[in-house]
Amino acid sequence: MTLSAGSRIGLAGAAVVGVAFGMARYAYGLTLPDIRQELELSEPVLGLIAGATFAGYLAGLLLAGPLAVRRGSRAPTTVGGACGAVGAVIVTVAQLPWLLAVGAVLAGSAGGWVWASYSDIVTRTVSAPQRPGALAIITTGTSGGLVVLAGLAVLAIPGSWRMVWAGIALAAVAAAVVNLRLVPRTGPKPRPERRRGTSPLVTTLGIPAAYSVVYFAAVVIYFTYAADVLTRDLPAAAVPALYAVIGVTGMVGVATGAVAQRLGSSRVAALCLVTVAAALALLGLAGDSMIATAVSAYVFGPGYMIGSAVLAVWTAELVPERAGAAFTGCLIVGAVSSVAAPVVAGAVIPELGLGTLLVLTAAVSLISGVALLPHRARRGGTSAETEP
Repeated sequence: MTLSAGSRIGLAGAAVVGVAFGMARYAYGLTLPDIRQELELSEPVLGLIAGATFAGYLAGLLLAGPLAVRRGSRAPTTVGGACGAVGAVIVTVAQLPWLLAVGAVLAGSAGGWVWASYSDIVTRTVSAPQRPGALAIITTGTSGGLVVLAGLAVLAIPGSWRMVWAGIALAAVAAAVVNLRLVPRTGPKPRPERRRGTSPLVTTLGIPAAYSVVYFAAVVIYFTYAADVLTRDLPAAAVPALYAVIGVTGMVGVATGAVAQRLGSSRVAALCLVTVAAALALLGLAGDSMIATAVSAYVFGPGYMIGSAVLAVWTAELVPERAGAAFTGCLIVGAVSSVAAPVVAGAVIPELGLGTLLVLTAAVSLISGVALLPHRARRGGTSAETEP
């Protein structure tokens, strides 16, 4: 059976995105308790490394465009796969904090390299009727990656956290090979036309950008410290179970476009902030309860995936003629927030405690969601690419 171009690119994209976003981007938080114990690192140092991983993501996001202009849209996906593999290998063998940081940053950058690139590849090589399906397959890669990451964590329970990172390295290599086999090489990406009107664009995107700041900070805090909370009072298997539940429930993100059309993008975004707040509060207040953590994961999965996807739909509605640029701008703002959040968290945890930090983060997310509920986005364009 011969696969269509959309199916081939969708499968390859799902594999690479699954490793880059679902595994390499969040494995640091999953393995944080064991890293702290073995390397004897302080909370500020652990927070700095966590923030640096998202600095790597930001760098990849900024550099992918110029590379695509020079070498074609597939080139950044190849670089992203290589960064994921090399970074994971370095973390696997790291014995010193600075080497751990280098590997984690490289692995974290993979997501930034691949996101916009697949959107460009789909737009340039897949027929219009097949594009929504291809993008939907690519989007679900993150959820699939989280499930695989959970499986690796189960296998590593009797061994070492380094096994998780070794598994990520192997998965990154396999995904890169699939990508090279199934995704066609494209010519250099056309240089974007210089347009006036940047200030109106910034003004129009003020509310989505503010949403990005809160949403990405809350998500990063959850992924960075969820494993830390669970390992204090629950069996070791609770951590991979949490990630598996998030991955499975997060697959509802493929329905974001339909939900946004019915409720409105801004309202969906507001509800995502509220659900993420509930998930954080449950961890902060009842992280020693298996039932509470299970509910937290069930709530967080849809809030995380839909909250990411709705940003693309929302920016496309506001700026239909420049949807890609608008979405990328909000992602960059979110990436900066992702860098700062764990650094601040690592600095305040020794004084406030982890539970208090999670509850305060939940309060910020909840207040922001309630404030956003009355806002109505201006209806305009059609759906846009979704971040995996």
